[in-house]
Amino acid sequence: MFATNHNFIPPLPHPPPAPLIVGYEPKKFQGGASETEYAVMFGPDLCGTSTRRTQVIFNYNGKKDGKLNNLQCKDQGKIETDRLSHRYTLIVRPDNTFETQIDGVKDISGSLFEKFDFLLPKTIKDPEASKPSDWVDDAEIADPSDTKPEGYDSIPRTIPDASKKKPEDWDDEEDGAWEAPMIANPDFKEWIQKKIPNPAYKGVWVHPEVPNPAFVDDKTVYNVCEDGCTGVGFELWQVQAGSIFDDIYVGDSVEEAEAFAKSTFEKKKDAEKKKYDEIEAAKKAEADAAAAKAKAEADAKAEAEKATKGGDDDVSNVTATLCIIQGFAPIAF
Repeated sequence: MFATNHNFIPPLPHPPPAPLIVGYEPKKFQGGASETEYAVMFGPDLCGTSTRRTQVIFNYNGKKDGKLNNLQCKDQGKIETDRLSHRYTLIVRPDNTFETQIDGVKDISGSLFEKFDFLLPKTIKDPEASKPSDWVDDAEIADPSDTKPEGYDSIPRTIPDASKKKPEDWDDEEDGAWEAPMIANPDFKEWIQKKIPNPAYKGVWVHPEVPNPAFVDDKTVYNVCEDGCTGVGFELWQVQAGSIFDDIYVGDSVEEAEAFAKSTFEKKKDAEKKKYDEIEAAKKAEADAAAAKAKAEADAKAEAEKATKGGDDDVSNVTATLCIIQGFAPIAF
């Protein structure tokens, strides 16, 4: 396993407010290890069979509680797991919404405030309020007019099984007094007292809320790069030969990003798929040929062993026949 972090510096052509678009095409890559602070982390996260998602993480500047916070998206984006190249896109808009795409198709989207915990809640439960001691929570009560049927308590739930008889070899002195096994009493009927609406019921008590004194509003959480997005880095943890990242765009124009994708990724993907299919077909043909050869060799070996075994049987039969002829020859004369 190794870690790597690489970066380059392409300053954005336009200042905010404008959408931030991050798009790239991961392929294969290898490198060393280092660490770099970041504003937004975005991309596929694949680890074994348990972790398979596209991550969107913002490094918020601390207006919530005065600390740096790595805010992970509450929704799990999907991920492509084949061996082909794919285009991953993140769009962060000035209206504080975002969207991720895979190969130009929308995956997850929504409000930054709803999908990430950028801010503390606007309201909190009133610490001075508590449920009144006489608050009635029970919506129903037992019907006092509904009483047990006469003789109900005298009817047992179970009775001895009349079909069972004391075994003939039962010894009361050694085995104790014999008792028939018990079975459900068919005459017993479960009685459950009826319920009626509770006239004292006040409903579900809801804890009142008050404005949160620690809440600090921020209408610009979309502006993840307050000082401008001046670098792109790659942080990789891998156990296999790595991934290449190519055709990277960071900007503030969806139209430019789409045009860039058409001139790079879209132009290459069909040729890549064709070459990939050819390689896989060649591998399959080679594997099929090897399997056919192995089967033919196994069949030939089996036939040879069968022939050898059959020859030995013939010799034994001839020998046995000769012995019989030799043994009976004198009598024939």
